[in-house]
Amino acid sequence: MNPNDKPSEQSESSDLSEITENASRKIRHLLNLTIGKASDNEIKLAMKRSVELQGTNLWVLMFAILIASIGLNINSTAAVIGAMLISPIMGPIMGVGYGIGVLDFRLARAALKNLGIAVFISLCVSTLYFTLSPLTQAQPEILARSTPTIWDVLIAFFGGLAGIIAATRKEHSNIVPGVAIATALMPPLCAAGFGLANNQWVIFGGAFYLFVINCVFIAIASATLVRAFRIEKKSFDNRHAMQKAYGYILLLGVLTVIPSVYLAYNLVKDEFFKSSATQFIQQEFNSEHSYVTQSNIDPKAQTIEVTLIGEYLSTTQLADIKKRLPQSSLEGATLKIHQQSDTQRIDVGSLKTDVLSDLYAQNQQSLLDKEQQVAQLQKVIDTQNNKTVDMRDIPAELHALYPQITDVWLSQGEAWQAGDGSQNTPIDILNIRTKKRLSRTEQTKIKEWLRTRLHSDSVKVVIETN
Repeated sequence: MNPNDKPSEQSESSDLSEITENASRKIRHLLNLTIGKASDNEIKLAMKRSVELQGTNLWVLMFAILIASIGLNINSTAAVIGAMLISPIMGPIMGVGYGIGVLDFRLARAALKNLGIAVFISLCVSTLYFTLSPLTQAQPEILARSTPTIWDVLIAFFGGLAGIIAATRKEHSNIVPGVAIATALMPPLCAAGFGLANNQWVIFGGAFYLFVINCVFIAIASATLVRAFRIEKKSFDNRHAMQKAYGYILLLGVLTVIPSVYLAYNLVKDEFFKSSATQFIQQEFNSEHSYVTQSNIDPKAQTIEVTLIGEYLSTTQLADIKKRLPQSSLEGATLKIHQQSDTQRIDVGSLKTDVLSDLYAQNQQSLLDKEQQVAQLQKVIDTQNNKTVDMRDIPAELHALYPQITDVWLSQGEAWQAGDGSQNTPIDILNIRTKKRLSRTEQTKIKEWLRTRLHSDSVKVVIETN
Protein backbone atom coordinates (compact mmCIF):
# COMPACT_ATOMS: atom_id res chain seq x y z
CA MET A 1 0.00 0.00 0.00
CA ASN A 2 1.31 3.45 -0.92
CA PRO A 3 1.86 5.60 2.26
CA ASN A 4 0.84 8.71 0.29
CA ASP A 5 -2.75 7.43 -0.15
CA LYS A 6 -3.80 8.03 3.45
CA PRO A 7 -3.31 11.82 3.52
CA SER A 8 -5.10 12.05 0.17
CA GLU A 9 -8.12 10.16 1.52
CA GLN A 10 -8.20 12.38 4.61
CA SER A 11 -8.13 15.49 2.41
CA GLU A 12 -11.04 14.24 0.29
CA SER A 13 -13.03 13.38 3.41
CA SER A 14 -12.38 16.83 4.81
CA ASP A 15 -13.52 18.49 1.57
CA LEU A 16 -16.70 16.41 1.50
CA SER A 17 -17.45 17.27 5.12
CA GLU A 18 -16.98 20.97 4.41
CA ILE A 19 -19.30 20.82 1.37
CA THR A 20 -21.95 18.99 3.42
CA GLU A 21 -21.68 21.52 6.23
CA ASN A 22 -22.00 24.47 3.82
CA ALA A 23 -25.05 22.91 2.16
CA SER A 24 -26.62 22.24 5.54
CA ARG A 25 -25.96 25.81 6.65
CA LYS A 26 -27.60 27.21 3.49
CA ILE A 27 -30.66 24.97 3.90
CA ARG A 28 -31.06 26.02 7.55
CA HIS A 29 -30.81 29.65 6.48
CA LEU A 30 -33.44 29.19 3.76
CA LEU A 31 -35.86 27.50 6.18
CA ASN A 32 -35.22 29.83 9.10
CA LEU A 33 -38.56 31.28 10.21
CA THR A 34 -36.96 33.64 12.71
CA ILE A 35 -35.77 35.87 9.85
CA GLY A 36 -38.16 38.82 9.63
CA LYS A 37 -40.00 37.77 12.79
CA ALA A 38 -41.35 40.60 14.93
CA SER A 39 -40.55 40.89 18.61
CA ASP A 40 -42.65 39.01 21.13
CA ASN A 41 -44.22 42.24 22.38
CA GLU A 42 -45.10 43.39 18.84
CA ILE A 43 -46.73 40.03 18.11
CA LYS A 44 -48.72 40.24 21.35
CA LEU A 45 -50.02 43.74 20.55
CA ALA A 46 -50.92 42.70 16.95
CA MET A 47 -52.84 39.69 18.25
CA LYS A 48 -54.78 41.77 20.76
CA ARG A 49 -55.78 44.21 17.99
CA SER A 50 -56.88 41.40 15.65
CA VAL A 51 -59.07 39.87 18.37
CA GLU A 52 -61.15 43.03 18.79
CA LEU A 53 -64.61 42.92 17.24
CA GLN A 54 -66.19 46.34 17.48
CA GLY A 55 -66.68 49.47 15.44
CA THR A 56 -65.10 49.10 12.00
CA ASN A 57 -64.48 45.35 12.29
CA LEU A 58 -68.11 44.72 13.24
CA TRP A 59 -69.48 46.67 10.28
CA VAL A 60 -67.01 45.06 7.88
CA LEU A 61 -68.09 41.65 9.22
CA MET A 62 -71.76 42.34 8.46
CA PHE A 63 -70.96 43.66 4.98
CA ALA A 64 -68.81 40.57 4.32
CA ILE A 65 -71.70 38.35 5.44
CA LEU A 66 -74.10 40.04 3.04
CA ILE A 67 -71.63 39.87 0.13
CA ALA A 68 -70.95 36.17 0.79
CA SER A 69 -74.68 35.42 1.11
CA ILE A 70 -75.47 37.16 -2.17
CA GLY A 71 -72.57 35.39 -3.86
CA LEU A 72 -73.78 32.00 -2.65
CA ASN A 73 -77.36 32.86 -3.60
CA ILE A 74 -76.51 33.76 -7.22
CA ASN A 75 -73.61 31.29 -7.49
CA SER A 76 -71.02 34.04 -7.95
CA THR A 77 -67.54 32.78 -7.10
CA ALA A 78 -66.07 36.28 -7.40
CA ALA A 79 -68.46 37.69 -4.79
CA VAL A 80 -67.71 34.82 -2.41
CA ILE A 81 -63.97 35.36 -2.76
CA GLY A 82 -64.40 39.09 -2.17
CA ALA A 83 -66.31 38.41 1.05
CA MET A 84 -63.54 36.09 2.27
CA LEU A 85 -60.92 38.77 1.59
CA ILE A 86 -62.58 41.50 3.68
CA SER A 87 -63.87 39.30 6.50
CA PRO A 88 -62.20 40.05 9.91
CA ILE A 89 -63.13 36.67 11.40
CA MET A 90 -59.62 35.22 10.99
CA GLY A 91 -58.27 37.45 13.79
CA PRO A 92 -60.25 35.97 16.72
CA ILE A 93 -59.50 32.41 15.56
CA MET A 94 -55.73 32.96 15.46
CA GLY A 95 -56.07 34.88 18.74
CA VAL A 96 -57.46 31.75 20.40
CA GLY A 97 -54.49 29.72 19.14
CA TYR A 98 -51.98 32.37 20.14
CA GLY A 99 -53.48 32.70 23.63
CA ILE A 100 -53.29 28.94 24.16
CA GLY A 101 -49.74 28.81 22.81
CA VAL A 102 -48.39 31.46 25.22
CA LEU A 103 -50.66 30.35 28.10
CA ASP A 104 -52.54 33.67 28.02
CA PHE A 105 -55.93 32.16 28.70
CA ARG A 106 -57.49 35.56 29.34
CA LEU A 107 -56.68 36.54 25.73
CA ALA A 108 -57.86 33.14 24.50
CA ARG A 109 -61.20 33.55 26.32
CA ALA A 110 -61.64 37.07 24.94
CA ALA A 111 -60.89 35.84 21.40
CA LEU A 112 -63.27 32.90 21.85
CA LYS A 113 -65.99 35.26 23.12
CA ASN A 114 -65.57 37.59 20.13
CA LEU A 115 -65.56 34.59 17.79
CA GLY A 116 -68.86 33.43 19.29
CA ILE A 117 -70.34 36.90 18.78
CA ALA A 118 -69.12 36.93 15.16
CA VAL A 119 -70.68 33.50 14.55
CA PHE A 120 -74.00 34.58 16.09
CA ILE A 121 -74.12 37.78 14.02
CA SER A 122 -73.15 35.92 10.86
CA LEU A 123 -75.88 33.30 11.30
CA CYS A 124 -78.51 35.95 12.09
CA VAL A 125 -77.64 38.21 9.15
CA SER A 126 -77.30 35.38 6.61
CA THR A 127 -80.50 33.68 7.81
CA LEU A 128 -82.38 36.98 7.52
CA TYR A 129 -81.05 37.54 3.99
CA PHE A 130 -81.96 34.05 2.77
CA THR A 131 -85.40 34.33 4.39
CA LEU A 132 -86.09 37.50 2.40
CA SER A 133 -84.43 36.32 -0.82
CA PRO A 134 -86.78 34.99 -3.54
CA LEU A 135 -84.03 32.56 -4.65
CA THR A 136 -84.48 29.41 -2.58
CA GLN A 137 -82.56 26.95 -4.75
CA ALA A 138 -79.36 25.57 -3.24
CA GLN A 139 -76.66 26.63 -5.71
CA PRO A 140 -73.43 24.63 -6.30
CA GLU A 141 -71.49 27.22 -4.25
CA ILE A 142 -73.69 26.29 -1.27
CA LEU A 143 -73.66 22.52 -1.85
CA ALA A 144 -69.86 22.53 -2.17
CA ARG A 145 -69.63 23.68 1.46
CA SER A 146 -72.00 21.16 3.00
CA THR A 147 -69.87 17.98 2.82
CA PRO A 148 -66.54 18.52 4.65
CA THR A 149 -63.90 15.80 4.65
CA ILE A 150 -60.44 15.10 6.11
CA TRP A 151 -58.96 17.18 3.28
CA ASP A 152 -60.70 20.24 4.70
CA VAL A 153 -58.96 19.47 8.00
CA LEU A 154 -55.58 19.46 6.28
CA ILE A 155 -56.37 22.71 4.43
CA ALA A 156 -57.37 24.39 7.71
CA PHE A 157 -54.25 23.17 9.54
CA PHE A 158 -51.74 24.20 6.88
CA GLY A 159 -53.67 27.42 6.29
CA GLY A 160 -53.42 28.17 10.00
CA LEU A 161 -49.65 27.58 9.89
CA ALA A 162 -49.33 30.02 6.99
CA GLY A 163 -51.57 32.54 8.75
CA ILE A 164 -49.65 32.61 12.03
CA ILE A 165 -46.34 32.89 10.14
CA ALA A 166 -47.70 35.98 8.37
CA ALA A 167 -49.08 37.42 11.62
CA THR A 168 -45.69 37.16 13.36
CA ARG A 169 -43.73 39.05 10.68
CA LYS A 170 -42.39 42.59 11.05
CA GLU A 171 -43.75 43.53 7.65
CA HIS A 172 -47.32 42.77 6.59
CA SER A 173 -47.87 40.52 3.57
CA ASN A 174 -50.74 39.16 1.47
CA ILE A 175 -50.58 35.75 3.14
CA VAL A 176 -53.46 36.29 5.57
CA PRO A 177 -55.99 37.18 2.82
CA GLY A 178 -54.80 34.10 0.94
CA VAL A 179 -55.35 31.97 4.02
CA ALA A 180 -58.86 33.43 4.37
CA ILE A 181 -59.63 32.34 0.80
CA ALA A 182 -58.06 28.88 1.17
CA THR A 183 -59.77 28.01 4.44
CA ALA A 184 -63.10 29.64 3.44
CA LEU A 185 -64.32 30.82 6.83
CA MET A 186 -67.19 33.11 5.82
CA PRO A 187 -68.99 31.03 3.10
CA PRO A 188 -69.72 28.02 5.35
CA LEU A 189 -71.35 30.29 7.94
CA CYS A 190 -73.55 31.88 5.28
CA ALA A 191 -74.37 28.44 3.83
CA ALA A 192 -75.44 27.42 7.33
CA GLY A 193 -77.70 30.50 7.36
CA PHE A 194 -79.22 29.27 4.08
CA GLY A 195 -79.96 25.92 5.72
CA LEU A 196 -81.64 27.62 8.68
CA ALA A 197 -83.73 29.91 6.47
CA ASN A 198 -84.97 27.08 4.24
CA ASN A 199 -85.20 24.30 6.85
CA GLN A 200 -82.51 22.29 5.07
CA TRP A 201 -80.81 20.83 8.11
CA VAL A 202 -78.37 18.63 6.21
CA ILE A 203 -76.89 21.72 4.54
CA PHE A 204 -76.87 23.58 7.87
CA GLY A 205 -75.12 20.74 9.68
CA GLY A 206 -72.52 20.13 6.97
CA ALA A 207 -71.71 23.83 6.46
CA PHE A 208 -71.48 24.60 10.19
CA TYR A 209 -69.31 21.53 10.73
CA LEU A 210 -66.95 22.79 8.01
CA PHE A 211 -66.72 26.13 9.82
CA VAL A 212 -65.94 24.35 13.10
CA ILE A 213 -63.20 22.33 11.38
CA ASN A 214 -61.62 25.50 10.05
CA CYS A 215 -61.78 27.25 13.44
CA VAL A 216 -60.40 24.35 15.48
CA PHE A 217 -57.47 23.49 13.23
CA ILE A 218 -56.48 27.07 12.44
CA ALA A 219 -56.32 27.61 16.21
CA ILE A 220 -54.37 24.37 16.77
CA ALA A 221 -51.91 25.27 14.00
CA SER A 222 -51.47 28.75 15.46
CA ALA A 223 -50.80 27.37 18.95
CA THR A 224 -48.34 24.80 17.57
CA LEU A 225 -46.27 27.33 15.65
CA VAL A 226 -46.32 29.84 18.52
CA ARG A 227 -44.70 27.22 20.69
CA ALA A 228 -42.20 26.39 17.93
CA PHE A 229 -41.22 30.08 17.74
CA ARG A 230 -40.51 29.98 21.51
CA ILE A 231 -42.53 33.15 22.04
CA GLU A 232 -42.39 34.20 25.68
CA LYS A 233 -45.10 32.50 27.70
CA LYS A 234 -47.19 34.14 30.37
CA SER A 235 -46.26 32.99 33.84
CA PHE A 236 -48.50 30.12 34.82
CA ASP A 237 -47.83 28.33 38.10
CA ASN A 238 -50.61 25.73 37.96
CA ARG A 239 -48.94 23.11 35.73
CA HIS A 240 -51.77 20.62 36.29
CA ALA A 241 -54.34 23.08 34.98
CA MET A 242 -52.11 23.80 31.98
CA GLN A 243 -51.81 20.10 31.13
CA LYS A 244 -55.56 19.73 31.56
CA ALA A 245 -56.17 22.61 29.12
CA TYR A 246 -53.88 21.04 26.53
CA GLY A 247 -55.67 17.73 27.00
CA TYR A 248 -59.03 19.37 26.28
CA ILE A 249 -57.59 20.92 23.11
CA LEU A 250 -56.26 17.56 21.95
CA LEU A 251 -59.62 15.90 22.67
CA LEU A 252 -61.45 18.64 20.75
CA GLY A 253 -59.15 18.15 17.76
CA VAL A 254 -59.73 14.37 17.75
CA LEU A 255 -63.50 14.72 18.08
CA THR A 256 -63.52 17.23 15.23
CA VAL A 257 -61.47 14.99 12.93
CA ILE A 258 -63.43 11.74 13.37
CA PRO A 259 -66.57 12.73 11.40
CA SER A 260 -64.43 14.21 8.59
CA VAL A 261 -62.51 10.93 8.25
CA TYR A 262 -65.81 9.03 7.94
CA LEU A 263 -67.11 11.49 5.32
CA ALA A 264 -63.84 11.30 3.39
CA TYR A 265 -64.03 7.49 3.43
CA ASN A 266 -67.55 7.62 1.97
CA LEU A 267 -66.44 10.12 -0.66
CA VAL A 268 -63.55 7.92 -1.77
CA LYS A 269 -65.80 4.86 -1.80
CA ASP A 270 -68.40 6.67 -3.93
CA GLU A 271 -65.77 7.91 -6.39
CA PHE A 272 -64.33 4.39 -6.67
CA PHE A 273 -67.81 2.98 -7.38
CA LYS A 274 -68.42 5.62 -10.08
CA SER A 275 -65.09 4.89 -11.75
CA SER A 276 -65.63 1.11 -11.69
CA ALA A 277 -69.20 1.43 -12.99
CA THR A 278 -68.18 3.74 -15.85
CA GLN A 279 -65.44 1.34 -16.92
CA PHE A 280 -67.86 -1.62 -16.70
CA ILE A 281 -70.42 0.14 -18.94
CA GLN A 282 -67.79 0.92 -21.56
CA GLN A 283 -66.51 -2.65 -21.61
CA GLU A 284 -69.85 -4.46 -21.68
CA PHE A 285 -72.27 -2.37 -23.72
CA ASN A 286 -70.55 -0.18 -26.28
CA SER A 287 -70.09 -2.22 -29.48
CA GLU A 288 -70.76 -2.08 -33.20
CA HIS A 289 -74.31 -3.31 -32.75
CA SER A 290 -75.39 -1.52 -29.59
CA TYR A 291 -74.94 1.91 -28.10
CA VAL A 292 -75.50 3.42 -24.64
CA THR A 293 -77.76 6.45 -24.93
CA GLN A 294 -77.99 7.17 -21.22
CA SER A 295 -76.44 5.92 -18.00
CA ASN A 296 -77.11 6.76 -14.37
CA ILE A 297 -74.77 5.70 -11.56
CA ASP A 298 -75.93 6.04 -7.95
CA PRO A 299 -73.16 5.19 -5.44
CA LYS A 300 -75.47 5.61 -2.43
CA ALA A 301 -78.03 3.09 -3.67
CA GLN A 302 -75.32 0.97 -5.40
CA THR A 303 -77.28 0.98 -8.66
CA ILE A 304 -76.22 1.21 -12.30
CA GLU A 305 -78.94 2.12 -14.80
CA VAL A 306 -78.24 1.82 -18.54
CA THR A 307 -80.41 2.65 -21.58
CA LEU A 308 -79.47 0.85 -24.84
CA ILE A 309 -80.33 1.13 -28.51
CA GLY A 310 -79.38 -1.32 -31.23
CA GLU A 311 -79.10 -5.09 -30.98
CA TYR A 312 -81.57 -6.57 -28.50
CA LEU A 313 -79.88 -8.48 -25.66
CA SER A 314 -81.52 -11.70 -24.56
CA THR A 315 -82.23 -12.69 -20.97
CA THR A 316 -79.27 -15.07 -21.00
CA GLN A 317 -76.92 -12.34 -22.27
CA LEU A 318 -78.13 -9.94 -19.59
CA ALA A 319 -77.61 -12.58 -16.91
CA ASP A 320 -74.04 -13.21 -18.11
CA ILE A 321 -73.30 -9.46 -17.97
CA LYS A 322 -74.63 -9.21 -14.42
CA LYS A 323 -72.47 -12.16 -13.37
CA ARG A 324 -69.38 -10.17 -14.42
CA LEU A 325 -70.13 -7.31 -11.97
CA PRO A 326 -67.89 -8.75 -9.18
CA GLN A 327 -64.95 -8.92 -11.62
CA SER A 328 -65.13 -5.12 -11.90
CA SER A 329 -65.21 -4.60 -8.09
CA LEU A 330 -68.96 -4.03 -8.17
CA GLU A 331 -70.09 -6.71 -5.72
CA GLY A 332 -73.60 -6.11 -4.45
CA ALA A 333 -74.38 -3.55 -7.16
CA THR A 334 -77.75 -3.63 -8.92
CA LEU A 335 -77.71 -3.41 -12.73
CA LYS A 336 -80.83 -2.12 -14.50
CA ILE A 337 -80.94 -2.29 -18.32
CA HIS A 338 -83.56 -0.59 -20.52
CA GLN A 339 -83.95 -1.70 -24.19
CA GLN A 340 -86.33 -0.81 -26.99
CA SER A 341 -88.80 -3.49 -28.09
CA ASP A 342 -88.33 -5.59 -31.23
CA THR A 343 -90.67 -3.31 -33.16
CA GLN A 344 -88.62 -0.27 -32.18
CA ARG A 345 -85.25 -1.70 -33.05
CA ILE A 346 -82.71 0.84 -34.38
CA ASP A 347 -79.87 0.23 -36.79
CA VAL A 348 -76.90 1.56 -34.80
CA GLY A 349 -74.61 1.48 -37.82
CA SER A 350 -76.95 3.67 -39.81
CA LEU A 351 -77.43 5.95 -36.83
CA LYS A 352 -73.70 6.43 -36.44
CA THR A 353 -73.34 7.07 -40.17
CA ASP A 354 -76.11 9.67 -40.08
CA VAL A 355 -74.53 11.39 -37.08
CA LEU A 356 -71.13 11.47 -38.75
CA SER A 357 -72.64 12.77 -41.97
CA ASP A 358 -74.38 15.58 -40.11
CA LEU A 359 -71.16 16.47 -38.31
CA TYR A 360 -69.25 16.46 -41.61
CA ALA A 361 -71.84 18.68 -43.29
CA GLN A 362 -71.77 21.11 -40.35
CA ASN A 363 -67.99 21.22 -40.43
CA GLN A 364 -67.93 21.81 -44.19
CA GLN A 365 -70.42 24.65 -43.89
CA SER A 366 -68.42 26.12 -41.01
CA LEU A 367 -65.23 25.96 -43.07
CA LEU A 368 -66.99 27.61 -46.02
CA ASP A 369 -68.25 30.42 -43.78
CA LYS A 370 -64.77 30.92 -42.37
CA GLU A 371 -63.25 31.05 -45.86
CA GLN A 372 -65.77 33.70 -46.91
CA GLN A 373 -64.99 35.76 -43.82
CA VAL A 374 -61.26 35.48 -44.51
CA ALA A 375 -61.80 36.56 -48.14
CA GLN A 376 -63.85 39.58 -47.03
CA LEU A 377 -61.26 40.56 -44.45
CA GLN A 378 -58.48 40.19 -46.99
CA LYS A 379 -60.42 42.43 -49.39
CA VAL A 380 -60.77 45.07 -46.70
CA ILE A 381 -57.06 44.83 -45.87
CA ASP A 382 -56.09 45.15 -49.52
CA THR A 383 -58.35 48.18 -49.92
CA GLN A 384 -56.84 49.82 -46.85
CA ASN A 385 -53.33 49.08 -48.06
CA ASN A 386 -54.09 50.61 -51.45
CA LYS A 387 -55.52 53.67 -49.78
CA THR A 388 -52.45 53.96 -47.59
CA VAL A 389 -50.24 54.09 -50.67
CA ASP A 390 -52.58 56.65 -52.24
CA MET A 391 -52.40 58.83 -49.15
CA ARG A 392 -48.64 59.02 -49.44
CA ASP A 393 -48.76 60.12 -53.10
CA ILE A 394 -51.77 62.44 -53.09
CA PRO A 395 -50.15 65.54 -51.42
CA ALA A 396 -47.28 65.62 -53.92
CA GLU A 397 -49.58 65.12 -56.89
CA LEU A 398 -51.99 67.87 -55.76
CA HIS A 399 -49.15 70.33 -55.18
CA ALA A 400 -47.80 69.59 -58.66
CA LEU A 401 -51.25 70.27 -60.18
CA TYR A 402 -52.02 73.29 -58.00
CA PRO A 403 -48.89 74.98 -56.56
CA GLN A 404 -51.04 77.31 -54.44
CA ILE A 405 -51.92 74.26 -52.22
CA THR A 406 -49.78 74.32 -49.04
CA ASP A 407 -51.22 71.58 -46.77
CA VAL A 408 -53.17 68.35 -47.38
CA TRP A 409 -55.01 66.03 -44.93
CA LEU A 410 -56.66 62.82 -46.06
CA SER A 411 -58.67 60.65 -43.67
CA GLN A 412 -61.43 58.02 -43.53
CA GLY A 413 -64.64 58.45 -41.58
CA GLU A 414 -68.35 57.70 -41.49
CA ALA A 415 -71.26 59.88 -42.59
CA TRP A 416 -74.38 59.46 -40.42
CA GLN A 417 -77.87 60.50 -41.40
CA ALA A 418 -79.04 63.39 -39.25
CA GLY A 419 -81.95 62.75 -36.89
CA ASP A 420 -82.23 59.03 -36.19
CA GLY A 421 -78.69 58.14 -37.22
CA SER A 422 -79.94 54.89 -38.66
CA GLN A 423 -77.60 54.82 -41.66
CA ASN A 424 -73.86 55.31 -41.88
CA THR A 425 -71.70 55.50 -44.99
CA PRO A 426 -67.89 55.18 -45.16
CA ILE A 427 -66.39 58.35 -46.62
CA ASP A 428 -62.94 59.68 -47.62
CA ILE A 429 -62.32 63.24 -46.43
CA LEU A 430 -59.76 65.55 -48.10
CA ASN A 431 -58.80 68.77 -46.30
CA ILE A 432 -56.83 71.33 -48.38
CA ARG A 433 -55.23 74.60 -47.31
CA THR A 434 -54.27 77.06 -50.10
CA LYS A 435 -52.46 80.41 -50.45
CA LYS A 436 -55.24 81.82 -52.60
CA ARG A 437 -58.84 80.81 -53.16
CA LEU A 438 -59.54 78.05 -55.69
CA SER A 439 -62.27 78.55 -58.24
CA ARG A 440 -65.41 76.41 -58.22
CA THR A 441 -64.22 74.69 -61.40
CA GLU A 442 -60.89 73.80 -59.78
CA GLN A 443 -62.65 72.47 -56.69
CA THR A 444 -64.88 70.25 -58.88
CA LYS A 445 -61.85 68.95 -60.78
CA ILE A 446 -60.04 68.11 -57.54
CA LYS A 447 -63.09 66.22 -56.25
CA GLU A 448 -63.48 64.21 -59.50
CA TRP A 449 -59.75 63.53 -59.58
CA LEU A 450 -59.87 62.24 -55.98
CA ARG A 451 -62.79 59.91 -56.77
CA THR A 452 -60.85 58.42 -59.66
CA ARG A 453 -57.65 58.27 -57.67
CA LEU A 454 -59.19 56.44 -54.67
CA HIS A 455 -61.71 54.37 -56.64
CA SER A 456 -64.44 55.67 -54.35
CA ASP A 457 -67.71 57.52 -54.92
CA SER A 458 -67.94 58.68 -51.28
CA VAL A 459 -65.55 61.63 -51.25
CA LYS A 460 -65.75 65.00 -49.47
CA VAL A 461 -63.36 67.89 -50.15
CA VAL A 462 -62.91 70.71 -47.63
CA ILE A 463 -60.86 73.74 -48.75
CA GLU A 464 -59.44 76.45 -46.49
CA THR A 465 -57.66 79.63 -47.60
CA ASN A 466 -54.81 81.14 -45.57
